[in-house]
Amino acid sequence: MRLNRRKRPASPRCSAGHRPAGRLACRHRRTAGRGPWNAAPDRSAIFRSRSRATRRSSVRPNGMHWQSDSLRLWLAWAGLAGCVLCQAGFAADAVADPSALLRQTWLLPVTDHPRFVRQLAELNRVASRLAPDEQWRLRYLDAWEAMFEGEYARSEVQFRDIIRHSGDPHVADRAAALLLSQYGITRRYTEAFELANRLAARLPQITDAKVRYVVLLNLSQSLGLAGQTDLAVRYARMAMDAVPAGSSPCYAAAALVVALDTGHRLKSDSPELRQALTACPMATEPVYNTDLTVTLADRYVQEGLPRKALALLGRIAPSVDGNDYAPNKLSALVDRAQALAAVGDDDGARKAALAVIAAGKPDDIGAWLKDTYQVLYRIENRQGHAAAALGYYKKYAALDKAYLDDVNARAIAYQTVQQHLLAQKLETEKLGRQNALLRVRQERDAQKAEANRLYLALLLMALAFAALWMFRLRRSQLRFKQLSHLDGLTATFNRQHFMTEVERTLRLLEKRAAAACLVFIDLDHFKQVNDTHGHAMGDEVLRHIVAVCRRHLRTVDLFGRLGGEEFGILLAACSRTQGVAIAERIRLAVEAARVESDGVIVGVSASVGVAFTDIAGYDAQRLCKEADAALYRAKRGGRNRVVADAADDDLVEA
Repeated sequence: MRLNRRKRPASPRCSAGHRPAGRLACRHRRTAGRGPWNAAPDRSAIFRSRSRATRRSSVRPNGMHWQSDSLRLWLAWAGLAGCVLCQAGFAADAVADPSALLRQTWLLPVTDHPRFVRQLAELNRVASRLAPDEQWRLRYLDAWEAMFEGEYARSEVQFRDIIRHSGDPHVADRAAALLLSQYGITRRYTEAFELANRLAARLPQITDAKVRYVVLLNLSQSLGLAGQTDLAVRYARMAMDAVPAGSSPCYAAAALVVALDTGHRLKSDSPELRQALTACPMATEPVYNTDLTVTLADRYVQEGLPRKALALLGRIAPSVDGNDYAPNKLSALVDRAQALAAVGDDDGARKAALAVIAAGKPDDIGAWLKDTYQVLYRIENRQGHAAAALGYYKKYAALDKAYLDDVNARAIAYQTVQQHLLAQKLETEKLGRQNALLRVRQERDAQKAEANRLYLALLLMALAFAALWMFRLRRSQLRFKQLSHLDGLTATFNRQHFMTEVERTLRLLEKRAAAACLVFIDLDHFKQVNDTHGHAMGDEVLRHIVAVCRRHLRTVDLFGRLGGEEFGILLAACSRTQGVAIAERIRLAVEAARVESDGVIVGVSASVGVAFTDIAGYDAQRLCKEADAALYRAKRGGRNRVVADAADDDLVEA
């Protein structure tokens, strides 16, 4: 997951009429954290992030991946709302009854934040009139507000105090859930995973439905971002089974989508994604529905269906604009840029990508920005703008490195915590077995354990050596096999392998009744290049001509060096007209090519002979004979021309 923190001014007011999905934060306050879990908003920060499966790495190994980050932000809001929800239905005089005011204020953090702030200040003025358990609930609300304001040091102290000393398991578990989110926001991954382990161990003792629901959502997110996809999916499904009465199943269904997407297991036809869209209808959950739909569009892009993605993004464009949720807008823009680039609309893709960059800041490191620069790099590279492409690629590479560093940090933190937990368990078991009367036996056991460790180390060393030897042997075998197939100078197929592949390909084409063209190319007066400029220059000319020819070939075409300055090309699934046209383009490209070395510029021309399967048939020997005859005719006709065989044994000059 690639995350990004950026400064944003707070909105002056956030009322209940502005909150999406009934429990989520006001969309007019651009709030978020700086880490993987956004359970509480930060007035001074906002995520602009997208998760990819490994592009899309990646594993697209890059990547990762992507769209689910903005969805995580809304999931975290739902969790935050769950942390403060309790029974409603009060209307009491705030001054005369502090307890009633506390119960009233408990409902307000994400439904009417300005009113919450005013009532919280009033409660702190009359805190001495509250019962001890109510004072702990007030401290929880103070910690919530400190976290909302980005005062993480103060909120951490308060949360820790509540967890250790409140004596109320419901309030303590709520505080632990928010502290887990805060550790993720502040990128304190080790502490986050340690707390996640403690919360997981406490799950059987958590009886409050709302608190259990929030803890499950947080555990799913934290373990997903640690790379533990199976556990993340498990906790998300547990959350779906534990939706509190009267609550929407949308948040748990979306959490399952996030877990699958983070683990690169989500596809456009995944039933979990369809289930989440059903659980989050546009009428009641507009932000969730829109974000899930953008996730579906992103899957279309990653699966090579850009036109479906564009159609879907067009349908939800009014919802994206209407929700006015910045991460949704950015995710949709990035997906649109990628889809437009995939269908060849470079101008539209560039416009969308530049709009994404304009919404960011120079210090942003979000994955959405990385994907945007990748789109711009590919567009500029495709259009031959080398300087612009290089600039965009450098920015893309820097952002990709930052993302990978964060992924590694999370993985290392998780493994460290797990190893520490395992070490603690082993130490506890060891201490439990200690007995003063068995010290001698313990010493003997310790010596035996040491010997076992030495044996294991020796065994591992032997296995490592064997594995290394097998790897090097296999690599050598592969290299020798490759060298036996390629020409050492030009890296094209050598004559023997080229003819073998031609025969194999012709057999396949004959079964499909597909046409093919065999092209023989001979460089004119190449001996003069060697005699005049030396064999080193001749070798450089051959390599350059091969590179020029490759630009006009497809991946399915076969290209080989037949000997000296003669080359062969098999154009698969190619008609006569197409074959002659390609041969002529290659001839013109060779004629225009120039090789410069030590101030000497050398150019050559080529004579080209073309033979066709619809005339010569699919026999490789006959096809070669016809192509060679056409090549001979081209040389006799004055060189630097293309001659193709035709029906009735005639030759046609292109």
